[in-house]
Amino acid sequence: MSRHFTIVSLLKQASCRTQSRLLYKPLEPNRSFSKAAGIFCQVQQSSFRQALKPQFSRSIIYQQQHWTSNVTSTTPTNKEERTIYNNWLDHLPAKIAPYAFLTRIDKPIGTWLLFWPCAWGISMASYSTGGSMMNTAAMIGLFGTGALIMRGAGCTINDLWDRDIDDKVERTKIRPITSGVISPKQAIGFLGLQLTAGLGILTQLNTYSILLGAASLSLVVTYPLMKRVTYWPQTVLGLAFNWGALLGWSAMTGSLDLTVAGPLYLGGVCWTLVYDTIYAHQDKKDDIKAGVKSTALRFGEKTPQWLAGFSSGFVGLTALAGFMNDQGLPFYAISVLGTAAHLMWQLKTVNYNDPSSCWAKFKSNTWTGGILWTGILVDTAYASMQITGA
Repeated sequence: MSRHFTIVSLLKQASCRTQSRLLYKPLEPNRSFSKAAGIFCQVQQSSFRQALKPQFSRSIIYQQQHWTSNVTSTTPTNKEERTIYNNWLDHLPAKIAPYAFLTRIDKPIGTWLLFWPCAWGISMASYSTGGSMMNTAAMIGLFGTGALIMRGAGCTINDLWDRDIDDKVERTKIRPITSGVISPKQAIGFLGLQLTAGLGILTQLNTYSILLGAASLSLVVTYPLMKRVTYWPQTVLGLAFNWGALLGWSAMTGSLDLTVAGPLYLGGVCWTLVYDTIYAHQDKKDDIKAGVKSTALRFGEKTPQWLAGFSSGFVGLTALAGFMNDQGLPFYAISVLGTAAHLMWQLKTVNYNDPSSCWAKFKSNTWTGGILWTGILVDTAYASMQITGA
C-alpha cells in the first residue's frame, strides 16, 4: 500500500511540474489572449490553478499603459465575464460601463480642455457688459454640462471613424468599438442620444448662439478624418475645441465682438496645437506604422521650437484679447504671466520620447486653462471693488 501511494504521488508531482512548465512558458510579445487562455486550460488540477492564480493573471492580463485605464479583458468569453477597467467604471452595470468608457468619462481632461474656452468667453463677456454673478454662474454651469456631453459625442464620432486604425495603436486598441464590445450600429444609436442631449443644451441659448453652435458640428465630424490627409489635424481640433470662446461670448451678449472673442479663439487654437502635439508624441511610433499623420511627426526633433512659438502666440493673443476688453492688472498678472510661466514649465520639463511624461504634461493643461480663467475672475472682483469704493 505504501509503495502504491508513493508511485501515485510521484506521478502527480511529475504531472504538476509538466503543467507548471506549460503555465510559465514565456509569452511572446504579440501572443494573443486566446493562446494565453489555451495554456491556462492545460492546467487540470483546480487547487494548483487556484494557488498560482495571482502569478498567472499577470501573464495574460492586457494592462493598458499608465496613460489609460487598466483593462483586464475586452473580449469576454462568457456571460459572467466583463471588462475590468480598474477604476470607478467597474462599479457601473456591465451593460453601461462600455458606453461610459466610450465617452472617456473616466479621463476628464478632455472635458476640461473643451470647457475652459467657454468659461473664458463667458467671463470676459460678463466683465465687458457688467453681467450679474448669478447669470454668469448659471451660464458657466450650462456650458459645463454641454462640454461633458459634447466631449463624449466627439469621442464616439472619433472611435467610429478610427475603428480601422485604433487596433494598430497600442494605446487605443482596447477601445470599445475597435475591440468589438460595442458594435458600430450600437455606437451610432448612442451617438444619437448624445447629440440629442447636446441639442437640448444648445436650445437654452439665444437664437444667434444656437446657429453659431450648430456651425461647429462640421468641425466635430470631420476632425477624425484629418489625420489621414494632413500632418496638421491638431489645427482642426483646435478650431473645434475652442469654439466655446466664441459661443460663450455670444451666449452672454447675443452677438459676437471679434475684436475680443477673435484673439481669444485664435489663442486657444495655438494652445491646442501645444497640448495635442505633446499628446500625439505618445503614439508617434504606432502612428508611423498605421499611416496616421500628426504635428508630432511633422515637427519631429524641432517640436520644442514649434511649441515655443505656438505658446508665445497663445499668450500674446490672450493679452490682445484682454487689452481689447479693457481688462485690468490682475488679468495680465495671472491670465497672461501666470499662463506663460506654466507653459514654460511644461515645455522645459516634458520628455517627448517618454509617453508617461507626455501624458503628465498634457493633463497639466487643465491648470493652464484654470490659471487663465482665475485671472479673469480676480480682475472682475478687483474691478467690482473699485466701483464700490468709488
